[in-house]
Amino acid sequence: MRRTKGKLSPRELFTQEHKGLVEEGEKWMKKTANSCMLVATLITTVVFAAIFTVPGGYNNDNNINNRGAIESNNTGSPLFLYNKWFTVFVISDATALISSSTAILLFLSILTSRCAEEDFLLSLPLKLVFGLGTLFLSVVTMVLAFSATFFLFYGKDTAWVPLLVAGMAILPVYCFGVLQSKLGADTLVALRATYYLYFRNSKPIMFLLKCLESLY
Repeated sequence: MRRTKGKLSPRELFTQEHKGLVEEGEKWMKKTANSCMLVATLITTVVFAAIFTVPGGYNNDNNINNRGAIESNNTGSPLFLYNKWFTVFVISDATALISSSTAILLFLSILTSRCAEEDFLLSLPLKLVFGLGTLFLSVVTMVLAFSATFFLFYGKDTAWVPLLVAGMAILPVYCFGVLQSKLGADTLVALRATYYLYFRNSKPIMFLLKCLESLY
């Protein structure tokens, strides 16, 4: 009836009266994504370089045979290949690289988003939640790879050194979790509100499918 009388619908009136809210939300979202992507890029650079400069180096031994000639025993395998802490280092470093790269792509998709009004319902909050989650995972695994290196070098002789380092390495993980928990909680609350407003009467699987669709 409002449309036939030439008046605005509630949705159209809300959009017209809150244009500034969308612009402020766009600025905040892109500023947050830009800052987080910078951190993820630094982590990616560090862990990518670390995977090729493995702790202890590679096997480059040269032996002298019975004739007095030098025989190269350069197998190219890491010296600590069969050490359990080296396995922890490799898995943690690879996980940090993959998760930080994923975080970069998620934050980049936020920066290149059109930031329309409907994007703030599912698309942008989901990308921000997954971006923060993968970024937190990259920080945890990077610290774990760092601690594993100390256990690899000092675990036998002076065990208190790697234990001390591992204890101090918990500090950045704790700081990241505490400082960014409010942002993650607010984003999850926004997603919860979207679910109850638009998908409460539908099956949960439909909401999950809509979430997956909004990531693309």
